[in-house]
Amino acid sequence: MSMTAKDVLKLIKDHDIKIVDTRFTDLFGAWQHYSLPASRLTEDMMEEGLGFDGSSIKGFQVINESDMLMVPDPSSAFVDTTLGVPTLVLICDIIDPIVREPYSRDPRNVAKKAEAYLKSTGLADTAYFGPEAEFFLFSDVRFSQAANHGYYFVDSPEAVWNTGAEVPGGNKGYRIRHKEGYFPVPPTDTLQDLRSKMILKMMEFGIDIELHHHEVATAGQCEIDMRFDTLVKMADQLQKYKYVVRQIAREHGYSATFMPKPLFGDNGSGMHCHQSLWKDGEPLFFDETQYALLSKMAQYYTGGILKHAPALLAICAPSTNSYRRLVPGFEAPINLVYSVRNRSAAIRVPTYSSSPKSRRIEFRAPDAMCNPYLAFAAMMMAGLDGIMNKIEPPPPLDVDIYELSPEEKADIRGTPGSLSEALDALEADYEFLLQGGVFTPDLLEAYIDAKRREAVSIALRPHPYEFSMYYDA
Repeated sequence: MSMTAKDVLKLIKDHDIKIVDTRFTDLFGAWQHYSLPASRLTEDMMEEGLGFDGSSIKGFQVINESDMLMVPDPSSAFVDTTLGVPTLVLICDIIDPIVREPYSRDPRNVAKKAEAYLKSTGLADTAYFGPEAEFFLFSDVRFSQAANHGYYFVDSPEAVWNTGAEVPGGNKGYRIRHKEGYFPVPPTDTLQDLRSKMILKMMEFGIDIELHHHEVATAGQCEIDMRFDTLVKMADQLQKYKYVVRQIAREHGYSATFMPKPLFGDNGSGMHCHQSLWKDGEPLFFDETQYALLSKMAQYYTGGILKHAPALLAICAPSTNSYRRLVPGFEAPINLVYSVRNRSAAIRVPTYSSSPKSRRIEFRAPDAMCNPYLAFAAMMMAGLDGIMNKIEPPPPLDVDIYELSPEEKADIRGTPGSLSEALDALEADYEFLLQGGVFTPDLLEAYIDAKRREAVSIALRPHPYEFSMYYDA
């Protein structure tokens, strides 16, 4: 049974909560918040909303239309036990205070509209998502950029470059070599207990956890997998997931990053997204007579994602750093094809089970820099476009695509080579996102404009490696 405003007030009393923290997600995926004394919160406030300055949130309002309201969702309430003061968190939706309607640039509103649109089509009533967000845990992070210098430095006790480091008490070895982090036991895996503390905290926050492990790269690359859930709920869970990872890492002397490619010469961090459609409690992606046991609906859904993948990646791999990851040679899914079990394809069909309920597709190109509400909604909209227009995917490739000859790979489409290319693709291919009013032109324009500025800001600055290449020219 879903919680009501009365239930939230009772929760505050029962847990002796002192602070209520109201949180919402901005256009680019960051959690924003402010806090108030728990004694001030009333049922009326929860229904009417709490005011904030929308012009101070990147991608939201202009200054002469700045007043906005965040309306708490009572069902989202959880006690934030990473904080010292007893605090209850409420995830909020954004509304316009003048017309009292959901705000078009509120990502959570977009995700809710996507779920409503899915039901309106009659094709399905539920979209399930299961993201696998990867991240690095560093013990030291330093970076700076000015007119006369630019650098970054990261470190990790288990990094391969520390095999020769002088360490107080002696260097004990057990470093993880490049691409050999998947997945040795402790003491080589130094982060076992830390990941366990993270998942226990996530479970306290209401997240259903499946497993955790070290990932392929050296220097503290990790993965924690959540059990799948519906679109909006999973986006909420991913926001909590990233928050917990950062909080517990900091508590134990580490810094967590979801940057896709913080290390040169080793695997980057992606967010493989498992997804499927259901109706009336029954899975729709299974057919034992078809390739990989995928129904025609699932194949068309796959075709839609592959067709729109370049545009999707402007939302699902939304940073300039994302395209440092999407390069050959590091298990990166840069080939826009699908396949059973094949991790070199952009879409993999997992085969751990032949159960109809486990039949799904896994889109491997996204990363956790994305706004989950927008990314999940966009992927589903692309898949639905594939179903409605019967878009056949390219023939499946069950070979190591990286080992094919140039002639054999000539007809295989690839992911964009840069954020600018992905933004170009989104500007040329966005109509599928507008169906049912799920995305709106003003949101896409604001998003693209901000991301263009990010790309330009990188292009304008000298890169440190350019000095190695060109200084003596």
